[in-house]
Amino acid sequence: MKRILAPSLVLATALTLAACAGSDDPTMDMPGGSMSESAPASDDAHDGETFNDADVMFAQMMIPHHQQAIEMSDVILGKDGIDSQITDLATQIKQAQGPEIGQLTTWLDEWGAEQPDDSMDMDQGDMDMGDESMDGMMSEEDMQALEDAQGEEAGRLFLEQMIVHHEGAIEMAQTEVEDGAHEAAIEMASTIVSTQSREIRTMEDLLAGM
Repeated sequence: MKRILAPSLVLATALTLAACAGSDDPTMDMPGGSMSESAPASDDAHDGETFNDADVMFAQMMIPHHQQAIEMSDVILGKDGIDSQITDLATQIKQAQGPEIGQLTTWLDEWGAEQPDDSMDMDQGDMDMGDESMDGMMSEEDMQALEDAQGEEAGRLFLEQMIVHHEGAIEMAQTEVEDGAHEAAIEMASTIVSTQSREIRTMEDLLAGM
């Protein structure tokens, strides 16, 4: 037996359909009525800024990586008899990477992500974070060797270590450029690649002239 809709129900249904058709809300045209539901499950957002796991990992790994570069620069800047071109480079590294640490820390806070800490394991030049490793990190022995070196030997060791350190940072930054979603983080990673590549060439030239 066919059911006959009451006239009032027919009218209510028609009015509802007309209201939906005339709505200016773009989300009404999307499945589920929500734009956020169409975003990839692996992404999140804060104040309209999309980010993903690659962005979080980039920040968590680059912070301690930069911190060690600044520590290495402080060591060489605290020594006497170091070529001024090397001390100028160390100062340049500190000036570039200090503000980047601040920005990376802020992003992690905004994303509700964990800040890196001393619990991360450094072993033979790599820092491990879960399944990821931070290439280019100096071991405790490497850092002690830099502390103990003096004069030209210290300058040479600093350059050799920092080249390796920069190469690791470039590799991590390239991964962020390829896999990240946060526009500003990708832009920072691109800057790291270009800046540190240029600094590597400078360090190689300085080593060749020693």
